[in-house]
Amino acid sequence: MRRAAGGVRPAAGGGRRGNRGSRPGVVEDMGASSRSGHNAGEPSTAAAARARLEADRADTLARAAALGRDFDGIVAANALVAVDDEHDPEGSSTAFERAHVAALLTQTREHLEELDRALARLERGEYGRCERCGEAIAAERLEIRPAATTCVRCARPGTRRPARPA
Repeated sequence: MRRAAGGVRPAAGGGRRGNRGSRPGVVEDMGASSRSGHNAGEPSTAAAARARLEADRADTLARAAALGRDFDGIVAANALVAVDDEHDPEGSSTAFERAHVAALLTQTREHLEELDRALARLERGEYGRCERCGEAIAAERLEIRPAATTCVRCARPGTRRPARPA
């Protein structure tokens, strides 16, 4: 998958501005950049995160559309051939191809939902914070997986931190 240029960087000063304290790797909220006197020409970390998420979302939408066309083409082509897949030498490969494209389409739609949830977290000022333990998600992880909801430690099986109190 193609990724957008630029990366998610920790907020200036090493952390998030606001009443939650300073933690490295957390994206600063959208309003903080205008209040802190950032250079107008330099995009804020939140703006860079938004750009990355929106570019990934556009790529994912294009991939979903292409997969949808592929799936429709497979179904249409299959309708023109014999209905008896068991005795048709092409039947099993057509069925496999249809199932494969359907699975890819499902994965693509799920990724689109993850990106939409990440954009919503960004709007609420929660993007870049682990949903399980509340710690910052490393900027490197967000660069690789922009829709990540957990830090590396909580994502690793068997090494999860206790859930943060509600």
